[in-house]
Amino acid sequence: MKPDLRRKALTAVVLLIAFFSVHAHAGDDFVFWPNADYDPAIPTFEDVLGYNPGERITWHGDAVRYFEALAKAAPERLSVKPYASSWEGRELIYAVVTSAENLANIEVIKSGMQRLADPRRTSPAEAREIIKTQPAVTWLSYGVHGNEISSTEAAMLTAYHLLASRGDERVANIMRDTVVVIDPMQNPDGRDRFIHHFETAEGLLPDADRISAEHDEPWPGGRTNHYLFDLNRDWFMMTQPETRGRVRILREWFPVAFVDAHEMGSDSTYYFAPEAVPYNPHLAADQRASLALFGKNNARWFDTFGLDYYTREVFDAFYPGYGASWPSYFGSIAMTYEQASARGLVVRQYDGNELTFAYTIRNHFVTSLATAETTAANREKFLGEFYNYQESAIEEGKSENVRAYILPTQADQAGAAKLAGLLTVQGVEVGRAGSSFTACGNSYPAGSYVIDLAQPAKRFIRTLMDADVPMDDDFIAEQERRRAKNMRDQIYDVTGWSLPKMMNIRADRCNRTVKVESTPVGPDLAQAGSVSEGAGSVAYLVPWGTAPAVRFLSHALRQGLDTKSSDKAFTHAGQRYPAGTLIIDTADNPGDLRDIVTEISTMTGANVVSVDNSWVSDGPNFGSENVVRFNPPKVAIAWDEPTSSYSAGNTRFVIERQFDYPVTAIRGDRLGRVDLSRYQVLILPATGWGPGYADVLGKKGAENLKDWVSKGGVLIAIGNANRYLTDPDIDLLSIRRENAVIEADNNSESPAGNGKKNSDKPQDATVEGQYLTSAEDYEQAITPVKDNPDSVAGVLAQASVDPDHWLGAGVAPRLNVLVRGSDIYTPIKMDKGVNVAVFSAADELLNSGYIWEQNRKQLAFKPFVVAQRSGRGYVIGFTQDPNVRAYLDGLNTIFMNAIMRGSAHARPVR
Repeated sequence: MKPDLRRKALTAVVLLIAFFSVHAHAGDDFVFWPNADYDPAIPTFEDVLGYNPGERITWHGDAVRYFEALAKAAPERLSVKPYASSWEGRELIYAVVTSAENLANIEVIKSGMQRLADPRRTSPAEAREIIKTQPAVTWLSYGVHGNEISSTEAAMLTAYHLLASRGDERVANIMRDTVVVIDPMQNPDGRDRFIHHFETAEGLLPDADRISAEHDEPWPGGRTNHYLFDLNRDWFMMTQPETRGRVRILREWFPVAFVDAHEMGSDSTYYFAPEAVPYNPHLAADQRASLALFGKNNARWFDTFGLDYYTREVFDAFYPGYGASWPSYFGSIAMTYEQASARGLVVRQYDGNELTFAYTIRNHFVTSLATAETTAANREKFLGEFYNYQESAIEEGKSENVRAYILPTQADQAGAAKLAGLLTVQGVEVGRAGSSFTACGNSYPAGSYVIDLAQPAKRFIRTLMDADVPMDDDFIAEQERRRAKNMRDQIYDVTGWSLPKMMNIRADRCNRTVKVESTPVGPDLAQAGSVSEGAGSVAYLVPWGTAPAVRFLSHALRQGLDTKSSDKAFTHAGQRYPAGTLIIDTADNPGDLRDIVTEISTMTGANVVSVDNSWVSDGPNFGSENVVRFNPPKVAIAWDEPTSSYSAGNTRFVIERQFDYPVTAIRGDRLGRVDLSRYQVLILPATGWGPGYADVLGKKGAENLKDWVSKGGVLIAIGNANRYLTDPDIDLLSIRRENAVIEADNNSESPAGNGKKNSDKPQDATVEGQYLTSAEDYEQAITPVKDNPDSVAGVLAQASVDPDHWLGAGVAPRLNVLVRGSDIYTPIKMDKGVNVAVFSAADELLNSGYIWEQNRKQLAFKPFVVAQRSGRGYVIGFTQDPNVRAYLDGLNTIFMNAIMRGSAHARPVR
């Protein structure tokens, strides 16, 4: 740097330090960037919205209006595009900010990134030519959690500063050498929900007391979207429209740097990359190294402004479903930024400091600019590494011990098709074999899906398709050390997420290249339905056990079709049909039944068989007592307190949006005093951190539920909601939650609480003395007599299914269950009910992820699904949540059996 430029830079730093020492927590005169010279032709917040940044929390519609005003004022440098619509109809937009020259050539720039993303069509020489002149794309995403409010204002301020700033060489470099894409609000439904609650609780002045109503969000809070999904966990499953739109546009732009701006607890400071361990082993080394470049530049500006921050703690880069992880697998440098939240206009921190909304906006604004600056300063390096990422992925796919994945044609072909489509829409190349073939000693039929790993998406494929992605041994050893001292572990999210296992789809690995002609698979997630030839003069059969079959039943019942289901498998005309198969008798339905069945089949993707005679050669006939008739169940779900918003929302989504069946949400505190007789099914989702069902329902609520079940209702409990049903005072379900098993000195094991007590009078002020002669004695002395099992972050555990019970109809014999938390229940006694799904033996239990050894042994042979008859009704317990994040497709059939087949097996007086 030249001496005069160095003096100018040092002077600017001194002025900034002086400014922020005075204005760090200023009020009405808060300045976000001191000594900035702004073009008055570019509209400010106040010009468009009537207030300055930090004075109000900006609604979704107003944020869109502000970006549109910026685009109108500087159309040659900023454009606004829609990319999705939320469940509640709010439009999600992104803004492209760059120089006039770059914006005029934006399609060429996008094409350049797309060419760098595939070295098979872009040679190294061609790549070098692109890299010489190609602006790098920086992607700044804000507000994926609706109640993390500062980032959207920071997005607006970043766009304004890039357009309006004059004489700032840093901004000129950013605009010339990069294209900055700003996604200002990833979750508009959650944000507007938060603002609504905040504004209805406001008083005369902003209240810094965190127990004030304006800081105390009512259920479900603003974090989640309409269906109460954490959108920062939805990236690879793409269940929500916001995520699907975002994935689509990211794959158009291929940014080299991606930031997901969040907020965290109010008593913290600011977090930025590098991330905490563990790192996902499929990340490239230069991606990890480049994180430090962004971190150091952020730190430089935070030092200038006198701001506290931290790195390498809490927020890891292991789970691939975060916004700060998913883009890594197409070659981006992806990062999380976290700002302590004001959760309003001002909040008092633990030390008495008052953290203002304006202050939190400013910090995200600073890192937004610093990130774009880092990209601009390292443009060629990042573009080169992006290209190299794709090249090395292809080479690894040719040489590693996994060269291909094969999805054979299988019983749940709809599930296999969905998995193939889900991968394809995220950039994975999947082929459908045009003929039968042999690979790695196995024979496969035509129609099998083949995924060759010699492609740019190789690391993404391994991350999602491998049975297990291991954590670093040193990290695991540290977690075990912490657990031994009763310290909280540092595992941030689930450790098992294998897509084939979660969807219960067979996926074979092969260590050689598969040689078969195949056609590329498109991004469709649903297969086409069909109705076989034949008049259907007697009936139509829908084989059970797939998502399309369940959707078919939903639509059949909604359209009033008389529909039955067999509890047992049967053979008709030489074809074997699984238990649960639907039977739609022609005689009992409208004359245009074939047209209706064809319409539903097309809509749902179900395969339907026309039947012209009723003769069954094996198994129950269509009129057997082993065949039940459906009455369209009216389904209710507990809503609001005491439920976990995640569990309630995810469950409702699965029923309504994946299986097209309506659900009535009833607020929890009303369940104890309303007439439930109009409902046939009631679902109790898992509970949150607050009160439990016993607190909310009270004695009358328990009596109301018992009476309803006894008269024919089907009560379904999910996860820790079973604590309520299994409480001896409630006793709707005859299982009990277990304490941890404590290992005695002789290495035998017994339930905690069964050992010798120190005193026959636990309330005595003194106890009998004892010698502690070893570290082992000390460990035993400090171990609680009664304690829960240690909490598990999230692993996929295997469970076996009882094929003789109607809940197991059409269900695979082995399931993969996401086990989280510490709840483990006793099996139900045979005279009380049936353990329909039971976890496997300890040595077969774990299918993916990391589980504590004691939990692995204690969970073995314990129930996942329990069914108990109660009067004319049923109580069904799922000891783990089958609907977590709506990505456990392999559990859909058994869960929907509980609703649909449960109500068919109940015997209310009709």
